Amino acid sequence: MLDSTADHAEQASAAQFVYLGRQPILDRHGALSAYELLFRAGAHNYAEVTDDAQATAQVVARAIGGIGVQAALGLHRGFVNIDRALLFNDIVHLMPPERFVLEILETVKFDALLARRLGELRRAGFQVALDDVVELTDDVLAALPYADIVKIDFLLTERAALPKLASMLRAQGKTLIAEKVETREDFELARDLGFDLFQGYFFARPQVLAAPRNRSPRPGLLRLLALLSRDAGIFELEAELKLNPSVVVQLMRLVNSSAFGLGRNISSLREAIIATGTRQIARWAQLLLYADSGDLPWRADPLVQLAGTRSRFMELAAGWLRPSDDDFADAAFMTGIFSLVHVVVGSTPAVVLEKLGLAPQIRDAIVLRSGPLGILLRLAEAAGEGADGAQIAAAVDAPAGFAALTPEVLAELNLSAAAWFGAHIEEAA
Repeated sequence: MLDSTADHAEQASAAQFVYLGRQPILDRHGALSAYELLFRAGAHNYAEVTDDAQATAQVVARAIGGIGVQAALGLHRGFVNIDRALLFNDIVHLMPPERFVLEILETVKFDALLARRLGELRRAGFQVALDDVVELTDDVLAALPYADIVKIDFLLTERAALPKLASMLRAQGKTLIAEKVETREDFELARDLGFDLFQGYFFARPQVLAAPRNRSPRPGLLRLLALLSRDAGIFELEAELKLNPSVVVQLMRLVNSSAFGLGRNISSLREAIIATGTRQIARWAQLLLYADSGDLPWRADPLVQLAGTRSRFMELAAGWLRPSDDDFADAAFMTGIFSLVHVVVGSTPAVVLEKLGLAPQIRDAIVLRSGPLGILLRLAEAAGEGADGAQIAAAVDAPAGFAALTPEVLAELNLSAAAWFGAHIEEAA
């Protein structure tokens, strides 16, 4: 009976708060250098990770929009575990690169596509760390030119192999972190071998941080997205955001966590809109929209999965067709999101979209299936049903260039989009 009561109390607490673990990373003198941010489902200090992408997404959401970067990291950087799906996901760009290190999981398969993506992220200012290295495998050797930091697992690495491993990595100019250091002997060995940073239970176990959970009402998010879709002015955005306090709280945390070149914190809503930019605001609102989907946890809600995969598929396809046209990709994502809004509010697409005053090209794509966005929506629906989308792309009414969406390309895009809902940044209720 006592165990049952304790379980109910923990579940009630988890419904009201979001949690985040952090473990210190120290320098050679014992001074704090950085934190690794870790997923925690509750106040208990262990991970319960069943999905790497989901865990990372929630860590980012909680660090930026829930607890806040300043509270989670202070003046230090945060290492965040990241899998292949998230490396190619826009969630990465919600993290200020000067505050976050992308720690690539050892399960990530390295190839030319990943090399190109890591190059892009490093040019954007991110540092890349390789996690849980125990030997110089082919994947590790291939990834080394694209990494700044290497974390050596002291629990699994053979002691006799450590000197050569450390020497080779130092010769290539990599910052070395000894992780899972649990004894003084391991710390002294790592220090003697020239390791730069140290992490493990010998120094400190992870600390669990908590913050009240924010709720974001759907009607307000819908209105906000509709304004963004038609390039509304700052005054309209400000007026709408004032009606959504929980979104404003997260927006202020987002802008105050990032270096926008202002050299100071933002205190007014108008300043926050200008500093953050409508693209970032839209990304937050899009991802929050389907997060609170009734009684089901978002991971189990088919509407959440359908909305996420459809919108992501359309965004990826738009980027494939027009690589330099971010506006087209954004419009494609919003078309996917709004194509299911009528299900959320229990109405028809025409009625809902007319009331929202949505951008004409998005409204027509959903109601009439017309224009490039309409064709992309038909492709997304076909992908979701396992139908042959290549026939739609090659049809006579398809715009120029759509024929490049071959069955092989569509299959790859659909596979990538399928990971999106698992990378949803808002945790379940």
